[in-house]
Order: sequence, then C-alpha cells, then structure tokens
Amino acid sequence: MNFFVSGTDTDVGKSYICRYLALAFSKSGKKTGYLKPFQSGLEEGVDPDAKSVEKTVSDVFAKSSYTTATPCTPLISAQMAGIDYDLEKVKKDYEDLSALCDITIVEGSGGLYVPVKKGVLMSDVIKFLNLPLLIVARPDLGTINHTLMTIKCAKIDGIKILGTVISNYPQKTSDPAVLRAKEMIEDFCDVKVLDVVLENQKDLSNLAKILS
Repeated sequence: MNFFVSGTDTDVGKSYICRYLALAFSKSGKKTGYLKPFQSGLEEGVDPDAKSVEKTVSDVFAKSSYTTATPCTPLISAQMAGIDYDLEKVKKDYEDLSALCDITIVEGSGGLYVPVKKGVLMSDVIKFLNLPLLIVARPDLGTINHTLMTIKCAKIDGIKILGTVISNYPQKTSDPAVLRAKEMIEDFCDVKVLDVVLENQKDLSNLAKILS
C-alpha cells in the first residue's frame, strides 16, 4: 500500500503522522519509503522532513525531490530559488522508492489546492502519481469545515480517499468543537476518521494496521 498524505491546512501535523506511521510500518517488518516531493522553508539547525523521518526510523528509505529555502507555498519558493519543478522527476523518485519498499508514504505541502507550478496544484500531483489520499486534520475550531471541504474537493478531482486522521488531539479538553469534531466529520460525509492521535502519541501501530 502506497499513499499520499495531505493536510486540511498547513501545520496540522502531517510530518508527525508520516514520521510515526513510518516507524510503525518498519516495526511491523515492512520496508518503508518516505518521499517529500517539495521541501521548502529550510532553516539552519532545522531538519527537513526527510531527515526527521530518517532520525526516527533507522531503516527507512527517505528522500526529497526538491528542497528550497523560502518558507511558503512550493510555487513561490521555487520561483524565489529560480527553479521549475519537473513532475517526471518526482514520479521517478516515487517509483524508485516503491521498487525498494513494501509501503511508500508521499507527503505533500499544506493542503490539496496549494500551487506547485504554473497550472498545477498539489491535487494534480496526487493524480499524476495515481495515489490514494490520507487526510490529516487538526482538532481545533474550524477543522470540520476544512476537512469537509478537503474531502469534497478530493472527490470532485477523482482522488480516492483512504480516510481522515485527527492529529495532536488534547488529552484533556472540554471544548465541544474538539470533542465533537470526529462525529461531525463522519456525520456529514461518507469518509471515516480512521484514528484520533493524541498529542505526543508516538505509537501509531493501530493506524498502520488499518492502512496496511
């Protein structure tokens, strides 16, 4: 099983979910690959996502197709760096990892409609790689709207959805927006919330089993 991980927004915990999913897959005996096609916002002293996965999972096959410095949408970051992304290179990187691995996780940047290059959105990259989608959402106020919109857009674009994961869920909360997020998402669409990952939870073996 190979799949693409996208968020309902930026900074929702995609990289965290990818990192510990990769660890769970590896612990279960599966050769695991991780690809970050467009890594932007590289800062001194801060590991890019592929390096963070490598530090967490010693035997993972991890790489980035492109790395750029400016912390913004891939299109703008590429323009600032004076480059134009080649989707064929991304596809080859993905296929090379897939040939080595039992499971390959491809992590996007931000959400589905993040611009990648002229005329190309992240959703187009998912379709180009022909991958099913795992959606990562935060538990806060607004997540119901953002998640339902992401699901609807994916369906309109013909992308298969594996399910949704709510990340960084507080262990103690009385906030009804947080407490009822899973229920509301499932009530208003036919896509399941596969897991609710607690803040600082590092064991994602349950989710890994569902996705295997």
